[in-house]
Order: sequence, then structure tokens, then C-alpha cells
Amino acid sequence: PAQYDTPPVYSALKDGAVDAVVEPDFLRGEALAMLVRAAEGQLDYLQRRAQKQAPLQLNDVELGMSIATSKAMVFSKAGPNYPAPVAAVDVLAKAAKMSRDEALEVEFKTFSELTQTPQCRALVGMFINDQYIGSVAKKYGKKATKTIEHVTALGAGIMGGGIAYQNAMKGFPVLMKDINTDSLALGMSEANKLLAKRVDRGQMSTLDAGNVLSSIIPSLSYEGVENTDIVIEAVVENPKVKGLVLADVEGKISDDAVLVSNTSTISIDHLATNLKRPEQFCGMHFFNPVHAMPLVEVIRGEKTSEETLAAVVAHAQALGKKPIVVNDCPGFLVNRVLFPAVFGFDMMIVDGADFQQVDRVMEGWGWPMGPAYLIDVVGIDTAVHCFPSILDGYPERMGEIYDVSPTKLLFEGGRLGQKNGKGFYVYEKDKRGKPKKSVDAVVYDLFAEHANTKSSNEFTDDAIVARFMVPMCIELAHCLEEGVVGSPAEADMAVVYGLGFPAFRGGLFRWMDEVGLDVFCSMADNYRQLGKLYEPTERMREMAANGETYYD
Repeated sequence: PAQYDTPPVYSALKDGAVDAVVEPDFLRGEALAMLVRAAEGQLDYLQRRAQKQAPLQLNDVELGMSIATSKAMVFSKAGPNYPAPVAAVDVLAKAAKMSRDEALEVEFKTFSELTQTPQCRALVGMFINDQYIGSVAKKYGKKATKTIEHVTALGAGIMGGGIAYQNAMKGFPVLMKDINTDSLALGMSEANKLLAKRVDRGQMSTLDAGNVLSSIIPSLSYEGVENTDIVIEAVVENPKVKGLVLADVEGKISDDAVLVSNTSTISIDHLATNLKRPEQFCGMHFFNPVHAMPLVEVIRGEKTSEETLAAVVAHAQALGKKPIVVNDCPGFLVNRVLFPAVFGFDMMIVDGADFQQVDRVMEGWGWPMGPAYLIDVVGIDTAVHCFPSILDGYPERMGEIYDVSPTKLLFEGGRLGQKNGKGFYVYEKDKRGKPKKSVDAVVYDLFAEHANTKSSNEFTDDAIVARFMVPMCIELAHCLEEGVVGSPAEADMAVVYGLGFPAFRGGLFRWMDEVGLDVFCSMADNYRQLGKLYEPTERMREMAANGETYYD
């Protein structure tokens, strides 16, 4: 059958890792028949058993080459932060000349040691947290009284196209509405590009891809919107524009349709002020790229009904996403937590840090991208446009950052990041058409003009980690204490799924538990001169004094 027509199955059979491959419907009968053949002496199971219990039949040269090759390959995939894959190769190396029972002792000892590592605690914690956020989402979904059958994506382009694609892939017909033909073309191009990749990888047929694409209807008019069950607004991140568009579409949809905004920072309560049915409105924040990022923040406004939340959470699950419900505030949860770290990074540059060094250190610490590279990928203009919402929302902490923001300086100089090939880095496409970054001396000259000449900071790796991570952790603690997010588990999974926080560290709260809140508070106090962005909450200090942790 087709599901077995793959090289790994035949390789396993050829190498002797399995004895037979059968169709699922015949598995029981074939297994019983194999037992009968063994009992009647037609199958030499004793020889097979002896082979499994014996040492590997390799000489020293063969064994040495196999181990060296395996270690190099496994380390290149796992990296330095995941000890288990490399430990598995070490077990094979140690046990190669042993009998099975002796080898099992080696495996047991190594496994036991791995269970006591921070990585194990973090990853087990992540599994439990993932189960928890799934159970919370299911409880919301069970309360849903409205079934979503038709979707309108309001606003095309890259984001709107991604939202339309994700809905169409999950079987929802989509009306993609915009006022600009170029944006509609870009949105359809984005969906087509993603479908083409799936076809190239053999993940779907050309016919199926065509059917998915044809379920997205691009339109310059609202014709058909009266039949939609949910409108996902994804127009430009401007409160005035969004407010006008939302009020306009509300008057054209059915009375029981749900209206959501894909805003990343603008208050849901503010956007709801012009709506006649604010109880049927909430935030539904997707992350870019929509098809790849698992998190969807569902933002509850002051007037949002539980029925609306239930419908939106259920729809996010139907899209294959991980919905987490948070309460409305500037930046919501993920961006509210991210921007203090961005400001901390900006402050390091002003104090004379090399942004390349910061990127190297934070990527070595586990982040998929350092902050400079991340801002380039997200878009410097996108980041800067979010600054006012965050700075105005939390002036007591974030209003104290340096007047000169290196990120803003780049924006004012027309550098937008990858989208125009110039940001912290400059970008040229490689042979496969992917942007490849390199250094631009102009950026260093620009930063040198605005650097703090009185600064005597030494930027060790530990100092860079602290200055980047501490503001993020403190802001997440504020979110938990203010009730923006319901639990440490939901908060940690949001930063893992939404920001790419390193999974082997388990989340911000898990990391603080691991280092100890007393140690964390001392780390923060080393930078108290930088302002309240680095000031732990009273509750954090209380927990540190009492030896408390965020997790049991």
C-alpha cells in the first residue's frame, strides 16, 4: 500500500531492524502464522534471538568509523543544547562489544542521568504545559454554540494571504477582501506559493492544491460577506484605519457573525468603541508566517462574550493552531513581553555593544535568531510602528529607555530589514533565492554617532544574556500578576510557540525556576541603574525570599 511505499521501511527490512512488513489488515494473521512457523521449526528464531543478544559484529576500525560519523551527524542536527541524542550515540559506542543485558545496564545508567538534567525538566514540563493549554482550549470549544463554515479575510497581502491559505487548507471557503488589486494578487501569490511547496515535497497532489486555491475568492467588493460566519480583519496596523474598516464591515455581516482583529498591539477595547455589537468582537492574533507558527492569541475585550471566545477558540483549533486566551492590554501577551527585550537590546547598542556579538550570544543561548536578525526578519518598520502602543501603555517602565533607539534610527534612514534588503544587516539572495545576511559598515558608523561615550560597560556573554532576558521575564511576571494570562503554563507556551523561545529551557517561568528567583533578582539588581525595566515585581522578591517557584 501507498503508506509503506517509502525508503525507510525497505531500509529497515534490508538492514534487519524488522523481520517483515505487512498491510495493517493482515497484521494479526501474519503474526500468528509467524509464531506457528517458529514453533514448527520452519523459522530459526533462536538464531535471531542470539543475534539480538550478541555484541555488534563490527571490527574496531568499522566501529570507530561508524561512531565518529554518527556523532558528527547527530550533533549537527541536535546542537549543543540537547544532550540526549549525542548520549544515545555514546551508549551505542560503549555497549557495542557487550551482550544485550550488559548493554541495557549502560543504557539505564545514561537514561537515569539524563532525567536529572535541566533540559529534561524543561521538556517534560513543556509536554505537561502543552497538554494543559490543550485542555483549556477544549473546554472553551465545548461551549461554542456557533459553527464556523465560511470565513472572510479582510485585508490581503502576505498576512491576509497566509490567513486565507490556512483556512482554505483546513477546508473553509474564504472570501479574501481588499481595496487594492495588487494586495489581492500578493495574497493569492502567497497562498499559491505555499501550496506549490507542498506539491513539490509530495505532500499533496496538484489537483488537491488547485482545489484549495480555488476555495479562496479574491474580491474588491463585499459581495458574499453576508454569508460569512467569521471576519478576520488583517489590514494595516493603524488604529484609525482598523476602527473604520471594522465598523464598516460590521454593518454588512449577519447579526450573529463573529468579528475579530488580527492586530498585534492595538487595544481590543479601543477598536470596539465604534462597534454596535462589541460582545461579538475579540482579537485573534496570528503570528507570521501563519502556516508555520502554532500560536494564536485570542484576546478578550471588556465586552467580549464567552460565546464569542468559545467560537474563536474552536475555530483556531480547527485551523490546527494552539489558541491561548489572554485579556486585553497594550501588546497583549507575546508582544508586550517581546518589546522590553527589544528595548533592552537597543540600550545595549547605545552603550556600545556590537549587535553581531549580541546575536551570536543569544543564538548560542538557544534563540533561533538574535534580536538584530529577528527585527530585520519581522521588519524594522513593523517593530517601530508598534513602539508607541507599548511605550504609551507602560510609561512607568518603558518610557525610561534611551531617547535614541538604534532600531528607530535605522527606520528613519530607510532601512526596513529583509523586505528592502537593508536593516541591521544587508541581504542578498543566494542560489536558492533565500536572503543571506552580511555586515554593513554604514550601520556601525551610524550607531557610533549616537553611542553613549560615557559608558564603561563590558559586554560579556553573561551580561548580554541578562540585559536581554531580564526585562522580558519581569514583564511576563507583570502579565501573570495582572491577570492578563491565566497561568505560568499558558504564559510559557505562548513565548515558546509565539516567539520561538528555546524549548530546552521550557519557557521564561521555567527558566527562572531553574536558575532560582533569588539569583534572578540579584541578576536584575546588577542593572538597576538602567531603570524600572530591570526592576523585579514585589511578588517576585517575595517569592525569592521565601524560596518559592512558579511551578510545583
